[in-house]
Amino acid sequence: MLRSVPTGCKKIDERLGGGIPNGEISLVYGEAETGKTTLAMQCAVNCAIQGYKTLFLDCDSTFSGQRLLNIAPRDFQDLAELIILMRPQDFVKQAMIIDQITDYVTRSFGLIVVETLTSLYLAEIAEKPEKAFDLNRELNRQMACLAQIAKIRKIAVLTTSQVRSVFDRVPLNVEPVATRVLKFWSDTIIFMKPTKNPQVLKVILDKNPRKLRPLTCYLKIEENGITECLTH
Repeated sequence: MLRSVPTGCKKIDERLGGGIPNGEISLVYGEAETGKTTLAMQCAVNCAIQGYKTLFLDCDSTFSGQRLLNIAPRDFQDLAELIILMRPQDFVKQAMIIDQITDYVTRSFGLIVVETLTSLYLAEIAEKPEKAFDLNRELNRQMACLAQIAKIRKIAVLTTSQVRSVFDRVPLNVEPVATRVLKFWSDTIIFMKPTKNPQVLKVILDKNPRKLRPLTCYLKIEENGITECLTH
């Protein structure tokens, strides 16, 4: 059994006791182009390196084979075969896949990634604003389902989310879409924030299962993935 999935970012992995923990949901959120997808793919690669499969739900069509090749140039074909990619076309299909995950996930799986969990949810709300309450309740149900799968199957679940602006705060801040739902179910929360340098990210680990104080560090987005940034 895989106890945790390394992110490849030393300070974050040390604080989390090895990486994204199994049996729980971890949330990564941030604005566009802040490395959320790259981090998720990097976790999938690190999971594969240890011989375990990843079920990767690409809800925003951001998964890139070329990006995966850059992150895992060695034994690419062998590692790629351990990453099972699924692309739901709408929020209903997303729900169906999540409901059927136990049919796909066996003991050979170490990670479930739901990339941009809130993307199809937002698209559905935009199309049917009168059903916002029901859609929010369905999103909550999906998170509860993922939490149960993580706990019962002893598997790490990593979700990513878009953000929304919070205008009643000074200074202006951002939070994940459907904040209450996502934060309630997530045991680990990582906020990825842009800096003046487009290649450097400010990363805040503001919730972790070990209940340690928040951690702030800087990471660098490079062609072969995300690494520690010693200067920023």
